[in-house]
Amino acid sequence: MRMLTALLVVIAFSVGVRAEVIDRILATVGGALILQSDAVAAARFGFIELPARGNPLQFTLDRLIERRLMLIEVDRYALPEPSRARLDERMQQLDQRIGSGERLDAILRETGFTLDQLRLYVRDDLRIEGYVEQRFGAAYRPSDEELVSYYRSHEAEFTRDGRLRPFDEVREAARAALLAERQAASVREWLASLRRRTEVNVLYLGR
Repeated sequence: MRMLTALLVVIAFSVGVRAEVIDRILATVGGALILQSDAVAAARFGFIELPARGNPLQFTLDRLIERRLMLIEVDRYALPEPSRARLDERMQQLDQRIGSGERLDAILRETGFTLDQLRLYVRDDLRIEGYVEQRFGAAYRPSDEELVSYYRSHEAEFTRDGRLRPFDEVREAARAALLAERQAASVREWLASLRRRTEVNVLYLGR
């Protein structure tokens, strides 16, 4: 909550927010605009987990640029739409996180989103997640040697009450952690390649 407040303060002072001011363009990605209101919405709806340190607006903008890069790539392929049940489930999770009713209405007014636009945003997040999982989730199968190596180099993750849990007891946890680490590295490389071949213009200079 402290970082969310900091983000909103940074936005207010860096762009001179007033009710009559036209939405400010923070960046363009492949011709698509990322607006000040997009950054506010990402924070208010909890779409982006803010770091404990650093410039929250710059961090949010970086994540929104990455999201747009991924969405451009996802749109190139005829991927199945997320099911209505999955979308409804994610919307329910959003309601639980920020509150529904008057609180949701207040955030919608603040961000300029409609409920339909919010649902489309969540839908696109699910499309991106599905694409990333399909592309990077199943290709890598760690060997037992790799699992043991990960276990030994990350003992703190598998220590409880000062005791290192036996490898056989945490094998699946080590597998999941290693897969997540490898997937994150693959996604970072993919994003770097997307950015190299996509025109990205950042108009907001963090300060």
